[in-house]
Amino acid sequence: MDDRFTTGSHDLPVSKALASFMTRDWAAADKPPPDRLVVAPYASARRAALSAHFPGVRLVLPAGPPKVRSNDCDYRYRPHTAYAHLTGDTAADTGTGAVLVMEPTADGHDAILYHRPRSPRGDGGFYRDRRHGEFWVGPRATLAETAERLAITCAPLDDLEKALRGPGPTRVIRGIDPEVDRAVPVADPLPDRELASRAAELRLVKDDWEVAQIQAAVDHTVTAFAEVAAGLPQATGMARGERWVEGTFERVSRIKGNGVGYETIAASGAHACVLHWTRNDGTLRLGDLLLLDAGVETDTLYTADITRTLPISGWFTPRQRQVYDLVYHAQEAGLAAIRPGARFRDFHMAAMRVIAEGLEDWGVLRSAEEALDPESGVYRRYTLCSSGHMLGMDVHDCAAARASEYLDGVLRPGHVLTVEPGLYLQPDDMTLPPELRGIAVRIEDDVLVTQQGGRLLSAELPRHPEEIELWMQSHS
Repeated sequence: MDDRFTTGSHDLPVSKALASFMTRDWAAADKPPPDRLVVAPYASARRAALSAHFPGVRLVLPAGPPKVRSNDCDYRYRPHTAYAHLTGDTAADTGTGAVLVMEPTADGHDAILYHRPRSPRGDGGFYRDRRHGEFWVGPRATLAETAERLAITCAPLDDLEKALRGPGPTRVIRGIDPEVDRAVPVADPLPDRELASRAAELRLVKDDWEVAQIQAAVDHTVTAFAEVAAGLPQATGMARGERWVEGTFERVSRIKGNGVGYETIAASGAHACVLHWTRNDGTLRLGDLLLLDAGVETDTLYTADITRTLPISGWFTPRQRQVYDLVYHAQEAGLAAIRPGARFRDFHMAAMRVIAEGLEDWGVLRSAEEALDPESGVYRRYTLCSSGHMLGMDVHDCAAARASEYLDGVLRPGHVLTVEPGLYLQPDDMTLPPELRGIAVRIEDDVLVTQQGGRLLSAELPRHPEEIELWMQSHS
């Protein structure tokens, strides 16, 4: 046999006898009908809101296929956020690759969710298909079960291509499912971008159910932070102790929820000067700080996003306290600026004024006013980025929203955002006194905008430096 072009698959051949044997003697499924999900009416209202923007237009929102991690191994699956938000489907029961299609009607849209039905025991896919077969990845819900759980009409995924060929204009959230993109050729990308923007803007104001999910994510995150604090003495001095922190947090995340909402940042010492340090391969050393930026994602796919900068010894040194105090007061100013009608950027600028004035007091900046001038902005050498973002199903939620509705917009009740000023004093920055180099502090909390101002969802986790020290002693 010429095997020059054979693959490296480790699938075993299936004999006729085995194929025949695998088709018989399976018990009939016997389980009670599923309960209607609490999110179902909220998802229906969201679809109605999206429908109002696109009369007469077919809307296509894919969950997306699995993503390859290596060769024939996929990453753990998570559906696209717009799809999940508009259906309430986390794909735990429907499997991968579903597509929501909103078909236009005379008075709005009919929603149809296309997904793979339960695998029949007659075609062999249930035990041979490594990506979708139920013996490989678990059973899927029937179409009827999904329809009952989500209160939405369901159809087999094999019918999708025909539906996408229907008459009239079609808009697609693109870049999610290559097969859907190919099935609906694009002539003008702008209409599709509008769909993506409108779907993102639906998430700006959270409904009551969403707020409860984010609060649950925050509460689980507080628990995970406490687990990390309790184990720091054990991890101190350990090779790759940052990964011990990461693993501890992620263990709690998988027990309490779906996992982490984003890659955990566990940065000790000067590693914290790297804003998105996710290598997490450093050693935890007494006398250094640990910057932990992490969030638990609930089973409903809402995430928290909290950062605390902790002294590994349990106590801040005078220089660390100097930097921490400045960031703390900057965050206090940012939190005080959260109110309905305030511009989204106001809380950031309130925090940056405190930072710039502090850097002037330290002799690092010549003039805070000069540094804050938009034509200058030199204070950003030490802060680098903005001080917050919207939060929800994505850690940086609503990113596709139009600037007029988000970055250049105003705060409204129901917005959930982070307030996270930081100072990153690089270890090789010669503009800084030697004793400050290599110190980085970020404090990040999750805030709900209310009619009265801002409600700190993460208030259970201490922020003030003295409270941090007492909290760490209580967990050691």
